[in-house]
Amino acid sequence: MGALGEFQKDDMLRRLKGEAARWEKADPSTPVQPALHLIAVVAQGEPGKAGKFRMVMPDKIINEVYGWAKEANAVLFIDIQTGHDDIRNILPRFEWILKNPDVHLGIDPEFNLIKSGKVPGKKIGTYDAEDINYASGYLRDLVKKYNLPPKLFTVHRFTRNGVTNFKKIALRPEVQIVMHMDGWGAPWLKRDSYKDYIVSEPVQYTGFKLFYHNDTKKGILMTPQDLLKLEPKPLYVQYQ
Repeated sequence: MGALGEFQKDDMLRRLKGEAARWEKADPSTPVQPALHLIAVVAQGEPGKAGKFRMVMPDKIINEVYGWAKEANAVLFIDIQTGHDDIRNILPRFEWILKNPDVHLGIDPEFNLIKSGKVPGKKIGTYDAEDINYASGYLRDLVKKYNLPPKLFTVHRFTRNGVTNFKKIALRPEVQIVMHMDGWGAPWLKRDSYKDYIVSEPVQYTGFKLFYHNDTKKGILMTPQDLLKLEPKPLYVQYQ
C-alpha cells in the first residue's frame, strides 16, 4: 500500500534513499533513520472467512519486506488494521517478527470498528487509552523478554475521536509512543489538524504523514522545511 507497493522494489528503495537525503540536508542536527511501513493486517470491506473484516498478510510477504528493510539499512514497522478483530487477539500473532530489535509497531484507530460494528471504510473507528495501553504493555513485555532496545509505537490519528482518554495513556521506558497525524489534504488543513488533535492532546512524540497523491489533489506536497517549522517538530515522518 502506498509507495511501498506502488513501485518496484529497487525503485522504491531508491526513492526512500532520496527522501532520507532531503531530510538530512534540511535538518543536519537530527540523524535520519529510514523505515519501511508494512500493513500486515489490512482492513477489508467484506467479512472474509473469519468474519472479522480484516486480512492477515502471509508471513512470507512480511519476511520479504523485512529483507528489503535490511537491504536499505532501514527499520520495519508492522502496522495492524483490526477491522472487527480485537488488538488483544491479533497482536500476539506477530511476536515472531516483533521480537527483532529493528521491527516496530503501528496501529490504525480508523480501522478499529468493533464497538460500532460498521464496515471498514464506511465509518471511522477509534481506540481508547485502554487499547493503546494494552499494545504498549505487550511491547514492553517483548523488550524485557528478548532484552531489546525500546520499541517504537505509532498510533495513526486524523480525527479527535480517533483516540479517546489520551490523558490515561501510560508512558513506559521500554516503548516510545508517536501520535501520528494521518490526515490528507491541503497544507493549511494538515497544519490545523496537527495542532488541533496531536499538539493539543500531547502524549510523548509526534509524527506527520505526507501523501504523494492525496495531498496534491487540492494543494502541494509539504516539504521537509515546512514540517520543520511546526511546533513541536515531528520526529516521525511517513510518506505514502
